[in-house]
Amino acid sequence: MGKKAMLIDVSKCTGCRACQVACKGWNDLPAEETKCVGVYDNPPDLSPVTWNRIAFFEIERDNGRLDWVFRSVRCLHCADAPCVRVCPTGALYKDPLGYTALDQSKCNGCGYCVEFCPFEIPRLTEADIWGKGKSTKCTFCPDRVSNGMQPACAQACPTGAIEYGDRDALVAKGKKRVEELKSRYPDANLYGENILGGLGVMYVLTDRPSVLGLPEEPSGSLAETWQPWIQTIGGFAVGATALGLAIDWLVARKKIKAEEV
Repeated sequence: MGKKAMLIDVSKCTGCRACQVACKGWNDLPAEETKCVGVYDNPPDLSPVTWNRIAFFEIERDNGRLDWVFRSVRCLHCADAPCVRVCPTGALYKDPLGYTALDQSKCNGCGYCVEFCPFEIPRLTEADIWGKGKSTKCTFCPDRVSNGMQPACAQACPTGAIEYGDRDALVAKGKKRVEELKSRYPDANLYGENILGGLGVMYVLTDRPSVLGLPEEPSGSLAETWQPWIQTIGGFAVGATALGLAIDWLVARKKIKAEEV
């Protein structure tokens, strides 16, 4: 089976947030209480309960016209994902369909994925009783795509701005769309065809990536450099945590038995 992907065409996005709402609905993510801070972005950032949000960009064109451009911000499911490289427990891994999967039961809350993601996407939940949070991000709706359905965001998009399908076909479609947009948007480009091995979520952009909040040349070189060290340190940390929990349990049991006597 070929790799799957999503193609997001910002020229078709109206900022309606249907994808944002569908993501919360399908994944049972609660709403967040936010404050008005003078911008239209709401919520203003990703969080452990917001895995996809619409960012608003006001752009002045050469003719003086002001344009609104909207971009869905979420995990881009890199083929060569830095987060997968540095994850010491195997909680983050690549699925055969191409997306970056997350098994929260294996996450030890180390936060390496947060530090090394070139797109600054993963968020950690608040620490639990053991002092550890869990990594969160867009999951690519594995329960849907594995059953032949579209991701919830793509299904909900009313303008066709989000498309799901075979990656090679979407790359070809994205390139064709860019050529159609060049007369209106000279800087139009397909973002993600070859970045970090090829992104699982690509964009048709009307402007340079940096104008729309994306790095021009994202790299995973830092993760590659630190991977051997992080994996080793992370492995020791996991072992130390497990040992600490075991000791706590034994001490607690000994105390209970002493009280029973």
